[in-house]
Amino acid sequence: MDRRQFLKVGALIPAVGASRAALAQTLFAPKQGLSWRTFQITTKVEIKNAGGGLTRAWLPVPSVNSEYQRVLDNDWSGNATAKVVHDDKSGAGILVAEWPASIAQPAVELRQRVQTRDRAVDLTARPAKVEELSPRERALYTSATEHMPLDGIVRDTMLAAIKGAHTDLEKARAIYEWIVDNTFRDPKVRGCGLGDVKTMLRSGTLGGKCADLNGLYVCLCRAAGLAARDVYGVRVAKSQFGYGSLGAKSEIITRSQHCRAEVYLSGWGWVPADPADVRKVVLEERTQPLPVDDPLVKAVRAKLFGAWEMNWMAFNTANDIVLPRAKEPKRTFFMYPQAETAAGTVDSLDPDNFRYTITAKEITV
Repeated sequence: MDRRQFLKVGALIPAVGASRAALAQTLFAPKQGLSWRTFQITTKVEIKNAGGGLTRAWLPVPSVNSEYQRVLDNDWSGNATAKVVHDDKSGAGILVAEWPASIAQPAVELRQRVQTRDRAVDLTARPAKVEELSPRERALYTSATEHMPLDGIVRDTMLAAIKGAHTDLEKARAIYEWIVDNTFRDPKVRGCGLGDVKTMLRSGTLGGKCADLNGLYVCLCRAAGLAARDVYGVRVAKSQFGYGSLGAKSEIITRSQHCRAEVYLSGWGWVPADPADVRKVVLEERTQPLPVDDPLVKAVRAKLFGAWEMNWMAFNTANDIVLPRAKEPKRTFFMYPQAETAAGTVDSLDPDNFRYTITAKEITV
C-alpha cells in the first residue's frame, strides 16, 4: 500500500466508526418477537478426582415458560443415576446426578431444546389489563433474602435513587438509571459475581458483574415496594445488533452465563430490565472503556429498560436455593453446574478442572 492510499484509508476510519455508532443506535431495538428461534444446549460434565466416595452433580434445567421462552424438551445420558426435580419455592429445574464410589470417572451429558423470541414492552402505551400476581407471588418477589435486605442502607439508597419519582413506572425506571450512573462492571470479579447486595452497599464500592448489579436493581425495587426478581440464564448466540459484548462469542458458551432482572408493573406485567449489560457495553464493547454518553452506550441504555434481545436462555428465578441432598446448605443463585465429591464442593467457576463444557446451536425445526 503506498502512502497516498494509506492516507485515504486512514481518513475513512473516523467516518466508519461514527456510522457504526449511528447504525447501532438505530438498530439496537429488540421488538416483541413474532417468530421463534430454536436452540439446542448441551452440557457435558466430567468429574476428576472424585475421591472414592459418593459424588453428586446438579445441572440447571430451564424452567421458565413465558411469552419469550418455550421449553421444548430435555434428555440426558452417561454413567450416572439421574432425574429432574424442581425446587419447591422457585420451581427451578434441577438435573440431579449421582455416582457411587465404584464409578471411577463420573460423567453425564444433558441436552436441552428451547425456543426464544425478543421481547419488548411498550411503556408509552396506556396500561392494559394483565394477570395480577397471586398473593404468594407478590410475597415472594417483594421479600428480603439473606443477601438482599430491604432496610437500613438499602432503604436509604433506594430513597436517593427514586427521589422525585411518584408512580411505580417512574420508580422502576429511576432505579434503573441510578444503577447505570452509579455502578461499574468489575472485570476482576469471578464468574457473574456473588449477588451479595448487602456487602456491596456496605463496602461503598458499587462494582461487580451481572448478579451483583442486576441483583442490586432487584433489591432496590423490592425496597421501594415493587415486585422484582432476578432471572438466571446463559447467552446462546451472538447479538443480531452487532454488539460483541452482548452475545456469545461462539457455540461454546461455557463461560457465557448471564443474569437479568424483571420488575412487575400493574398494567404491563413483568417488565424486562438489564442495567448490568449497559455497564458491560461501557467496559467491553471497545478496547478502551466508553463514556456513558457514547452513542453505542446510549443505544442500549434506551432499550434495556423494557426490552431484551433473546439470544439468551433463562434457567430460573431462584435465590438462596437449596440443592437436593447437598452438603453445602444453599447457593445464592443457580446458573452454573455444581458438584460435590467425598472431598467437598467442587469449584463451579473452574470448568477446566471440574471439566464441564456447554455448547449452543441454533437449529431449524
